[in-house]
Amino acid sequence: MKLKATFMAMLPESDPEKHRATVSAPLIELTVVCVKDIEEAVKISKDLVKKGVKVIELCSAFGNSEVARISEAVGKDVIVGVVRFDLENSSKFLKLTAL
Repeated sequence: MKLKATFMAMLPESDPEKHRATVSAPLIELTVVCVKDIEEAVKISKDLVKKGVKVIELCSAFGNSEVARISEAVGKDVIVGVVRFDLENSSKFLKLTAL
């Protein structure tokens, strides 16, 4: 059975119904989804877990308290991780995205 996993990015003006893609490989089904804010992230995370997602990786836009909210919402059986950039790359990323 394939592992179902998600990478979630939080960006203004995102619509998770439109800004979503799934890649299926032999061992994993990876869904990438963009959300506009933490409330939407919590809702979408819960929905994805109901559909069998066991791993959620969050982009660096999610702070510690937001990661905790999602972890609490999806429960202890779901792995929640977060991408972090070092300071040098964080500033480069912010310039690239104009956020």
